[in-house]
Amino acid sequence: MKMIRAYRVWQRNFTVYTKRYKSSMVLNFVEPILYLIALGFGLGAFVKDINGIPYIRFIAPGLIASSSMFASSFECTYGTYIRMTYQKTFEAILATPVNIDDLVFGEIMWGAAKGTLYGTTIMLVVSAFSLIDSFFIVITIPFIFITGLIFAEIGVIASATVPGIDSFNYFNTLFMTPMFLFSGIFFPVDTLPAVVSKIAFFTPLYHLVNICRSFASGNPASAGWDIVWIILVALILAPYPFRLMRKRILDRQKTI
Repeated sequence: MKMIRAYRVWQRNFTVYTKRYKSSMVLNFVEPILYLIALGFGLGAFVKDINGIPYIRFIAPGLIASSSMFASSFECTYGTYIRMTYQKTFEAILATPVNIDDLVFGEIMWGAAKGTLYGTTIMLVVSAFSLIDSFFIVITIPFIFITGLIFAEIGVIASATVPGIDSFNYFNTLFMTPMFLFSGIFFPVDTLPAVVSKIAFFTPLYHLVNICRSFASGNPASAGWDIVWIILVALILAPYPFRLMRKRILDRQKTI
C-alpha cells in the first residue's frame, strides 16, 4: 500500500511534467547539446586526443552524466520547494491517505526517473552522432538511475533545510557548478592539483562520469569501484531526506 501511495505522488508529478515538458527541455536537453557542439566540435578541433580518445568522444559520456545530474537535482530542489511552499501541493497531497514518507519517496523516485529520462535521451543523441564505441552504454541506464537517486536525495535534503528559494543560489554555485566543472567531464581529474582530485572523488558525478565513459568505451570492468560507490552512497543518504522533510513539514504545520 505504501508503494502504491508513493507511486501516486510520482504519477502526479509525471502527469504535470507531460503538460510542460517542452519548457524544461531547454535546460536539461538543449544545453548539453550546445556543450557537445561548442566544446566537442569547436574546442575539440584544437585539443589533442586525451588518453588516445578524440576530445569530442571524451566529453560525450560525461555530458550524459551531467544531464542526468541537473535534471534530478533541479527537480528535487526548485521543483520540490515550489510544490511545498508556493503551490501548496504538499498540503493537498497530505490531506489524502498519503503520509509524509510516501510523499518524500514519491518525490525522490520522480527526481531519479527524470534524471534517467534526460540521461537516456542525451545517450541516444550522442549515439546518433556516432560518439559511442560500445553497446555496453545501454547498461549504464540502471546506474544513471541510482546516481539520480543520490542527486534527488541531496535535492530533497536541500529543500528541507534552506530558509528560502534564493538560498538555492548557494547550492548551485558552491556545489553543482564545481562538481560539473571538476568531475572529469572536460578533462581528466588527475591533471588537477591533488587536493582537488581528492575532493572530486567524493562527488557522485565523478563516479557516474567514470561509469558512462567506461561503458561507452566497451570496458565496463574498470567501473567496478565506481558502481560500488554510488550504491553505498545512495543507501547511506536514504534516511536523511525523510527525517529532514518530515521535520520541515511538521514545523510548518505548527506555524499555520
